[in-house]
Amino acid sequence: MISFNLRSRDIEARVGMADFRTVCSVSDLPEGLGRMVWADEKPIALFRVNGEIFAIDDTCPHMGASLSNGFVENGTVTCPWHFWRFRLADGKWADNPRLGIGCYPVRVVGDDVQIQIKTKDEGARP
Repeated sequence: MISFNLRSRDIEARVGMADFRTVCSVSDLPEGLGRMVWADEKPIALFRVNGEIFAIDDTCPHMGASLSNGFVENGTVTCPWHFWRFRLADGKWADNPRLGIGCYPVRVVGDDVQIQIKTKDEGARP
């Protein structure tokens, strides 16, 4: 059985169904906390907030801290080192949305969390 959250359906309409990779189980993601996973040799931070799962780059561009260890509130994650905040929905820096980090499409198939990582040539979606 395949199940999708609303966010996944919206994203799939824009980017298609290719190259989703299973990175963990839904049961591995505690509500309101982050978890780092590896996809294509890239650290990705996953967050489950109000039952919805988000995937962004795990590394803060400021000083390299792991964002999966950050504080989650109001749709953002705050870097644990220097308090830069990033929006979970699109990876944008909350204090200057012109800048941001990679954000990745997520879907749930059964209990599997899958993310779509584009090749290095394609890059992450903006």
